[in-house]
Amino acid sequence: MTFTSIPAEPIVVDDELVYSDDEYDPSVPDSSYATSLASSVVNYPVEHGRRYHAYRAGTYVRPNDELEMQRLHLLHVIMTKIIGGLQLAPIQPKKKLRILDIGTGSGEWAIAMGEAFPEASVLGNDLSANMPSFAPENVKFEVDDVESPWTHSAKFDYIFSRYMAASILDWPKLVNTVYENLNPGGWCEFQDFDLTYYSDDGSLKLTDPLKVWHQTLIDAAASLNRDPNPGSKLEQWVRDAGFVDIVHKKYKIPIGPWAKDPLLKEIGAWNFQQIDGGAEGLSLRLYTNVLKWKEQDIHALLKKARQDLRNPNIHAQFDFHVVYARKPTTDV
Repeated sequence: MTFTSIPAEPIVVDDELVYSDDEYDPSVPDSSYATSLASSVVNYPVEHGRRYHAYRAGTYVRPNDELEMQRLHLLHVIMTKIIGGLQLAPIQPKKKLRILDIGTGSGEWAIAMGEAFPEASVLGNDLSANMPSFAPENVKFEVDDVESPWTHSAKFDYIFSRYMAASILDWPKLVNTVYENLNPGGWCEFQDFDLTYYSDDGSLKLTDPLKVWHQTLIDAAASLNRDPNPGSKLEQWVRDAGFVDIVHKKYKIPIGPWAKDPLLKEIGAWNFQQIDGGAEGLSLRLYTNVLKWKEQDIHALLKKARQDLRNPNIHAQFDFHVVYARKPTTDV
């Protein structure tokens, strides 16, 4: 078994964006982040002005409305840019592969894979039936709960999972299920986050509203036994399931355009947009249903957190992990 770990080096700050206290005004928004993205909309239960999934309602705490689909698109851009493509596992484009996309969300990754692998058959599943009605002929979607027993008619050659942080009750069970549903020699790939916000230089403090808001958020998710930080644990779960040829890569993702590196600066700007635009959707269900906060108190905290988001002197970030591995061709 081989293992490769690529350490994520500290991100170099762009000194030109570091302001003095006199220069920085958190009340002035930066319109350069603004963007408009289209997505499909279907009818679902509405809470706090946001739409949520209906199938096994309450299992997934984030919305599934148009605003959330826009946020997921931004995350798709971020994740594909940071790793340089759709996937890292060494699968062959010209082979007639059976591919499964767990928790497909908007279906954007599945559609892109169907286009990149025209000989493959791609299936995307999710609790929400908000996948697009149009897709390449080799891409299909289904509404399903990935934590329920799998009933697929045949095994897969490649199973992919991305951004399931704070969504899964039993990660080792899920990874074992992936193993059982792969053909011998097939590949799995998990791309996921450790959602804890931090800074390398100490500029994000424990008492900063941005940190308080997000730590409270992920603590609420953890109280429901849905791990908000699965990324760093993926390698061990994959190894325990019996996979071989394990590769683990870690990436630091900045929040805001404070990085000096041009690619990380662009990724940070997209990341600012998805957090700034998605803060209510990420917060409302957990803060009201789990923590019993009043909506006005949530919005008051979010206002302060957004001021921190716009402060270029706060160099917040979080980690993204990619783990891919192969099922042995024979039992070990």
